[in-house]
Amino acid sequence: MIDSPEGNRILAALSSDGYFRLQGQLEFSQLALGEVLYNSGARQRYIHFPTSSIVSLDFSTEDGLSAQLAMVGNDGLVGVPMILGGKTTTHRAIVQSAGNAYRLRADRACCELGKSGDLQSLSLRYAQALMTQIAQGVVCNRFHSVKQRLCRWLLHSLDRLPGNQLDATQEFISHMLGVRREAITEAAGKLQAAGLIEYGRGRISVIDRPGIEALVCECYATAKVEMDRLFDLALDDHPRDRGQPNLAMLRQRTPKDLHAQWQ
Repeated sequence: MIDSPEGNRILAALSSDGYFRLQGQLEFSQLALGEVLYNSGARQRYIHFPTSSIVSLDFSTEDGLSAQLAMVGNDGLVGVPMILGGKTTTHRAIVQSAGNAYRLRADRACCELGKSGDLQSLSLRYAQALMTQIAQGVVCNRFHSVKQRLCRWLLHSLDRLPGNQLDATQEFISHMLGVRREAITEAAGKLQAAGLIEYGRGRISVIDRPGIEALVCECYATAKVEMDRLFDLALDDHPRDRGQPNLAMLRQRTPKDLHAQWQ
């Protein structure tokens, strides 16, 4: 399912009518590492629904410094400003992990959203979940250590990809977290020494996810549980009436005990 539209959680949750209206309009797209889907101030031509890729939403200062606001994978869509009625935005969307996505032209998206159907409901709830992720990131960057923030970044990335490997350099991660590269080197070194990850040549393998979950701050679970809660509400309003459960989506659910850990 990972290379079909239903590899994306929003598209997989659409009702039969909503899904089949979009199916003929969705364009398959292969996203390359570092590809910019839209820049700050530019009009968005498409809404992207990642399946096996991750897109980073980041903000850059006039001095050329940048930091990640949020990441979007198979849990959502790239184009929330358009969903909310904005023509442009102050951040950019850049591919963090190469892979596949499905895109919908802006005019077709606006037409479908104007029908006030389940795509609109799912998209608005995703926008709320994305705002939670951004807000939690602000808190995390202010109060938690680089090691905890790195663990949060790793877990959020793994939740949006199959397998346990990430392609990312220390330089890239430092830009995403808004810290010095030396701080990432130190934090990643501690995780590797503890046997939690293996790192080398721009590739990170998480070999002990429970160990990473034990170290991460509560910010990870807060954002993850809110995402699941909003999707549960959306499915209650627009229950799926086609096919079998999507196993690729089921693996994305957060265990209840992970949420309880932070209560």
